[in-house]
Amino acid sequence: MQVSSSVVTSAESQAAAKDKPVFPVGQMTLFVLVTVLFFLWGMSNNLTDILVQQFKKSFELSQFGAQLVQTANFLGYFCMAIPAALVMRRWGYKAGMILGLAMFGSGMVLFWPAAVSGKYVPFLVALFTVGCGASILETAANPFMAQFGPAETSERRLNFAQSFNPPGTIVGVIVGAQFIFSGVELKAPQVAAMKQAGTYAGYLHSELMRVVPTYLALGSVVLLFALLLSRMKFPAMASEQEGEAGAAVDHGSFGALLHYPHLWFAVAALFCAVGAQVATWSSLIPYMKQYTSVSERSAAGYLTATLVVMAIGRFATTWLMKYVTASKLLGIYGAANVALIALAITRPGLLGANALVASGFFLSIMFPTIFALGLKGLGPNTKLAGSVLVMSIVGGAVFPPVLGYIARSTGSVGLGYVVPLAGFVVVSLYGFCAPLLLPPSGNTSPDAGPMVAGRGHGV
Repeated sequence: MQVSSSVVTSAESQAAAKDKPVFPVGQMTLFVLVTVLFFLWGMSNNLTDILVQQFKKSFELSQFGAQLVQTANFLGYFCMAIPAALVMRRWGYKAGMILGLAMFGSGMVLFWPAAVSGKYVPFLVALFTVGCGASILETAANPFMAQFGPAETSERRLNFAQSFNPPGTIVGVIVGAQFIFSGVELKAPQVAAMKQAGTYAGYLHSELMRVVPTYLALGSVVLLFALLLSRMKFPAMASEQEGEAGAAVDHGSFGALLHYPHLWFAVAALFCAVGAQVATWSSLIPYMKQYTSVSERSAAGYLTATLVVMAIGRFATTWLMKYVTASKLLGIYGAANVALIALAITRPGLLGANALVASGFFLSIMFPTIFALGLKGLGPNTKLAGSVLVMSIVGGAVFPPVLGYIARSTGSVGLGYVVPLAGFVVVSLYGFCAPLLLPPSGNTSPDAGPMVAGRGHGV
């Protein structure tokens, strides 16, 4: 009986969503500005894929050591998500976004003293700071966008906003490939000759300093954007009871979150989705360097192609969600990526690299769809739930070094891709099971009946 009821509810929700607007009526300026945030942190996240290869060269690191770039960045997501939620619970989404931008931009500026020091650890500290800022931004922007309009179109609205994340990642990779990669790739005899002449250390330092102009420029843009956003007026979210005159405001509690199984399955799925995505992308250039004869810049072109495919997938699938439920598409897309990653493992080389590029299309909807589904029916607990979901982005810190460890132990980057393959299996299972776990439409409390419209309290 329960399964049948869930299926009917899902079908009814899909029909109702067709008649609801995706965008917030009369507040498009704020909608556009917040959407720009998705572009900005997209640039940063995929510049780290360039840094993995650049730092591997500059500091003469192993694949495992180089992947600590991703670990430092995404560890910031884990550490700052709950503090960010507490800030927003007290002062609202606007405060969270401005604080996130300030920390995000400051971390990028820290690349200058890190490069001057010539040490790896200061770069990891700077990347951790960038990750903390991005964590605050995502904790604020994702649930804000999901609620910035009718609840029936939350998945489509968040997918649309997230559609501007891939263009940001594309710009990040292009900028990184052009301004961070020098195009100079020394062979072993050349390295030996430079060491003998005493010029090799200077070459490595010059390679390291190439990261500074890009990060200083981007950090300056981010800090200026924080100033612009601080001038905007943000609406109160009725579904969270923010700012109701004469009423006690319920900010939710972490204890209440334990009663929502769909949230915790979403946390596990998001951990795996982000981990699989970051591991797939950050190891693409090393994968191609091992199994093909392409240069660093050519391999970066494949990474750019992956992001273009992802952007196409996100825009196309946002439209497709008008006709097919988001959870079903998520299950199908997860299964497709299991097959593509398996092909990359069993057929290393250009065929495998093209399979990894194609996986970008099916990666497209994973993060926003899981995030929006996880927040369904949480009412005043939405901010806290959003912070827990953002914490699960720490999967991006876990999967890459595990892949790197397997690659170092076996001598095969391809075999390391069993790690993202396992992640996509979990995502696919979540997509197919999500309709059975979601709370009935309109119920935002595990102990309450239907919600009073515009209030959020159980009757």
